[in-house]
Amino acid sequence: MAANIKSGFSLPPPSISLSSSSTTKSAARTQLPRVSFKILLLLTAAFWLFVTLTDVLYGYTMQINADKEFKVVLFVVWYEGALQHLLLFPILFVCFAASLRTGWAPLKRVLVQFLLGGMFAALSYYAQELAETLLWGVLMPRQAGALWIASFVTFFMTYSFGVLLVTAFAYYQRFRDAEVRNSTLEQGWANARLAALRMQLSPHTLFNLLHTIRGHINKEPQVARAMVVQLADLLRRLLSASQREFASLPEELTFVRLYLELQQQRFAERLTIVLPAVENHSDLWVPSLILQPLVENAVVHGLAGHEATVLVRVEVQIDDDSVILRVVNTIAKACTAGPAAIGLNNVRERLDVQFGEEASFTAGPSGSEEWTAEITIPALRELPARPSFVNLSGS
Repeated sequence: MAANIKSGFSLPPPSISLSSSSTTKSAARTQLPRVSFKILLLLTAAFWLFVTLTDVLYGYTMQINADKEFKVVLFVVWYEGALQHLLLFPILFVCFAASLRTGWAPLKRVLVQFLLGGMFAALSYYAQELAETLLWGVLMPRQAGALWIASFVTFFMTYSFGVLLVTAFAYYQRFRDAEVRNSTLEQGWANARLAALRMQLSPHTLFNLLHTIRGHINKEPQVARAMVVQLADLLRRLLSASQREFASLPEELTFVRLYLELQQQRFAERLTIVLPAVENHSDLWVPSLILQPLVENAVVHGLAGHEATVLVRVEVQIDDDSVILRVVNTIAKACTAGPAAIGLNNVRERLDVQFGEEASFTAGPSGSEEWTAEITIPALRELPARPSFVNLSGS
């Protein structure tokens, strides 16, 4: 490494150094990579300790060989070299800090970087003289010009390598912080997107349910009052579910049951519902309100186009690592698939945001008189603190 030499020649070895870079205009100075004072101090100290140890050991080893071969003192004693490096440390720290604040663009800043390195390297020889004076009280005879050049070259190489290390660390820290910020922004954007999708569902659901109750106010007021009570319970659950990313499977099925029971009172002789046991699988979590647009579409789609009884069946199939939610309804024989409803599009988009390729959704005829909407999602047996999967592509 950068060994200190007393005679007229030197063996300049490689060394280490740091700095940072970035923009040029005052408006773009915020783009310069930054390192906190404490981190820069620790980084500089660790680097300079490594340089000091390698220089001292290098000089000590070379002096042993010189004693054997020439019987002369060519290299400074180890404590003199250590003191020289100690005197240079605050200068090195100031140069590193200035280098980070300066950056490398435009080209004139590169010249400033070279001036910083040259200043540090030029002072290295005088630090050696100061260390020698402090230890011995006098300066030993020497070829000052040759020693200054050797010291300048050696410490300039050391400083340059150190600047590269500091710059690399600063850019790594900047990249890491940017990744954290981007992740936070993406998560916030995904949460806002999901909340917007749920809000699209709520008014649509409320309008249809109020329309159902309205049809019973004059003809069957007692039934209408009972439906209002049911609707209040449904809205309470709707409000709670709309504020959460996930709900337990029993909670989701309870909401579906309340909704279908309200619709069944409106179409008492035309609508039959079949639901799985609500109390089962309480340890499974599903996206909140994910089934509601499917059962609503099943009722509307099933009753359209014919007067026969419509069967709406909700099925749950659980495997080791996946959950399949299926809503099946009977349809008229001549019924054809129309454009995708808003509710179905919302379901597809929510699954894409929350699970990406881990989830799938299909909806279409499953026979001449049946329509099936099927959701496949990963089995979540613990309540996630946030969506486990986020896909912002929107594809």
